Amino acid sequence: MGTYTREIVAALRDARPGAEITLIEQPAVRLVGRHLALPRRVRALNPDAFFAPAGHLPLLGSGAPEVVTVHDLAIYRHPEWFPGGQPLATRVVVPRSLRRARQLIAVSASTARDITDLFGVDPGRITVVHHGVSPRFQSPAEGAERGYVLFVGTIEPRKNLETLLSAWADVRTSLPLLVAGGWGWREGGIRRRIESFGDRVRLLGGVQPDELPALYAGAACLAHPAWYEGFGMTILEAMASGTPVISSNTSSLPEVAGEAALLLDPGDVDAWRDGLQRVLDDAAVRAELARQGLERAALFTWPRAAAETWAVIDRAAA
Repeated sequence: MGTYTREIVAALRDARPGAEITLIEQPAVRLVGRHLALPRRVRALNPDAFFAPAGHLPLLGSGAPEVVTVHDLAIYRHPEWFPGGQPLATRVVVPRSLRRARQLIAVSASTARDITDLFGVDPGRITVVHHGVSPRFQSPAEGAERGYVLFVGTIEPRKNLETLLSAWADVRTSLPLLVAGGWGWREGGIRRRIESFGDRVRLLGGVQPDELPALYAGAACLAHPAWYEGFGMTILEAMASGTPVISSNTSSLPEVAGEAALLLDPGDVDAWRDGLQRVLDDAAVRAELARQGLERAALFTWPRAAAETWAVIDRAAA
């Protein structure tokens, strides 16, 4: 959501230089600030519209036509993947936001279907606006060394590192698997499993956004076995970097990848083992996936996303 907010706000500004966009930072006292103080500030501004990019609105109305971007609803599909302690958000704030917003932006058709299926929202209030991808993710120079397989994501149940590690145990390669992501929750025995691989699996921990382009550029391929994604920014960034992508075939991921990735069942360890082996062994397969990925990623731009978002805001304000 941080990447989305940063990129879409900049693109909205660039698309309409004459528009007055006021940014309100999240107040320090979250409950009182988010749901009481923030609406008062918005009412004082009396804007044409209020845009909430992080999936929810304050409980008290802003007094303006409201637009909210919904990123994913995985916690409703699979609550067992998440830690407890979020009853206000999941039971009250999000459902009320989806009912109250004049217009909803879904980051994928998959998320749009979840909004309708789970909350009965009229599809006429939902517009799908795909993310863009930053130009800083660019293919490296020809002949650049690609010396590892890369996983990017918080280590949590829905990212499904378990399948990847099970497959990796039988992949024949001298390349290591790099795991770029911090510890999330309910990781179970994953830490011990990673340690059991020795140098074959290297845990990088959380990485900063400005480190990601070089990470993608150095990877022989990206392995993204997630059970569920609201959009799938990781595979898009990898494709824009000219990196072959192996991805799950669930939720929004086929929608983002098109035919430009090797799509596999996230629960099929044998398929992941064979897919990884094929991509690592066959330079022609890697080259074709990289070519198709670059073409696919070129379709996802932040200026296009901004134009579509402005259209939704205009519709709400009207």
